[in-house]
Amino acid sequence: MAENQYTEDNIRSLDWKEHIRLRPGMYIGKLGDGAAADDGIYILIKEVVDNSIDEFVMGNGKKVEIKITDGKVTVRDYGRGIPLGKVVEVVSKMNTGGKYDSKAFKKSVGLNGVGTKAVNALASHFMVYAVRDGEKKGATFSRGELVEETKNEKTDELNGTYVEFIPDIAIFKKHVFKTAYVDKMIWNYCYLNRGLSIHYNGQKFQSKDGLKDLLENNMDGDPLYPIIHIEDEDIEVAFTHGRTYGEDYYSFVNGQHTTQGGTHHSAFRESVAKVIKDFYGKNYEASDIRQSIVAAVAVKVIEPVFESQTKTKLGSQEIEPGGKSMRAFINDFLKDKLDNYLHKNPKVAETIEKKIKQSERERKELSGIRKIARDRAKKSNLHNKKLRDCRTHLTDLKDDKAEETTLFITEGDSASGSITKSRDVNTQAVFSLKGKPLNSYGLTKKIVYENEEFNLIQAALDIEDDMDNLRYNKIVIATDADVDGMHIRMLLLTFFLQFFPDLVKRNHVYVLQTPLFRVRNKQKTIYCYSDEERRKAIDALGKNPEITRFKGLGEISPDEFKHFIGKDIRLEPVMLTKDASIDEILSYYMGKNTPARQEFIIDNLRVEGDIVDEEESEIIEKAS
Repeated sequence: MAENQYTEDNIRSLDWKEHIRLRPGMYIGKLGDGAAADDGIYILIKEVVDNSIDEFVMGNGKKVEIKITDGKVTVRDYGRGIPLGKVVEVVSKMNTGGKYDSKAFKKSVGLNGVGTKAVNALASHFMVYAVRDGEKKGATFSRGELVEETKNEKTDELNGTYVEFIPDIAIFKKHVFKTAYVDKMIWNYCYLNRGLSIHYNGQKFQSKDGLKDLLENNMDGDPLYPIIHIEDEDIEVAFTHGRTYGEDYYSFVNGQHTTQGGTHHSAFRESVAKVIKDFYGKNYEASDIRQSIVAAVAVKVIEPVFESQTKTKLGSQEIEPGGKSMRAFINDFLKDKLDNYLHKNPKVAETIEKKIKQSERERKELSGIRKIARDRAKKSNLHNKKLRDCRTHLTDLKDDKAEETTLFITEGDSASGSITKSRDVNTQAVFSLKGKPLNSYGLTKKIVYENEEFNLIQAALDIEDDMDNLRYNKIVIATDADVDGMHIRMLLLTFFLQFFPDLVKRNHVYVLQTPLFRVRNKQKTIYCYSDEERRKAIDALGKNPEITRFKGLGEISPDEFKHFIGKDIRLEPVMLTKDASIDEILSYYMGKNTPARQEFIIDNLRVEGDIVDEEESEIIEKAS
């Protein structure tokens, strides 16, 4: 047997750009294709914009300009500008930056000098220039390699820094910037930095009332009482109670949206319940106090510690090194400001207590049903094998694959069988539906426990008591591309939006895109996701290729399915737009049939008739 050699020749030293390109996940998290808000292409934007925001926080420059056109991102701020003699080093030399000086950047997000360097290394084109006091200097790079460095030159431009980059398609493959995700990122910057204006592709973003604006613009429906908005030097909080189930939070540290929460998020949840309980002098359950709460909390921390380079979860135990604990800091703030607010606003205090008592009644009414449902779920899972689970789960915090965990919800045994045989058993689970789910619009949460399918889905996700126990990062609805499949998709979305809206709001719910056609000849096979792609494939393959129309997932063999749920998976995120109201959406699509909805269906069927085959067109015409 050959000897496994291990010598000096096996030892390598990578330079900064090689290491970033070899291990991009260490610097920007998962790569993705732009379908998820935390995909790498958005982290690239954030790393550049963070520097501009830090300039604003330090009192330099109130305007940032962002443009995304044809895959190229440009960011221009009007801060102090990078010192001209360090322009090249700041974007290409690791552990180089101005934020190591805590006096200059006391409460900055980016403290490790990596962010912009990662963007540079992962961009096929990267250009930077700085303007300071009438002089300008710049440099151009490709994949981290310096291509050109300009000499200092005179300019009339205002002070500041300009960066443009194009993500390297060798790393990011087929990616697309979704405007909704970029909009959300920019709005968050504005909510956290009142007085800042960001101009994105010609649209101006600006916030007057900070986190109060955030809640007003993101809440589903009207709040039960006016938003409570309180703040102090290093903390700002806004919250109210809504009319939907669950708890909805937005948490921030030094302007960074901590989508996975952290110590400040946990401290707020604990403290807001404690202060409210103490105010009423009654031993209410914390879950009843927080039921339907919608809250935003932002703190400023000196030298924050995050649990990953992408800074989505705060790990700092203290508000500053050697200072007050995060828990004590937030509790003391709420004990003072919130308690004072409730004493001064008795009508709000009365409304909150009525809401708590309502949640308490509902919880007690459901307690017996929930126990029966839990037992039934365990037995059903055991005997019916509806859930083909994976080995890793989102709650496995130490597993670097946890973020990849996915649950596919399928219709019928044939579709679930194909996915089950094709899946990655480490990170992909499959849940098989039996028939069409119930239309849950307008029903109470009691139905979640009494309906077998809904009860089992909830149990599989482990979200009965707390969203923090969610077992899969992505919940993917995988139904057939026919009328029945679309109907099942709508029924599942109604269930999630009605009872677990946080799953959608936190970008956990997706729809699996599978090909409608397979076009092939003896040399090549092309899978097509639209009629336009089918026509292009026919043109590309030439005379008389074989064309197959997939009308059900069960028609796709397991060997083929590997292409569609592997590295080239196409997922369409389920997103709520800024102006969307869950109740309005559900009442329109899932409520009683109305002339407006009938008209919408007929109009859209006619449009769809232009891109389907002759047989389908005939059916549509008869239906119209």
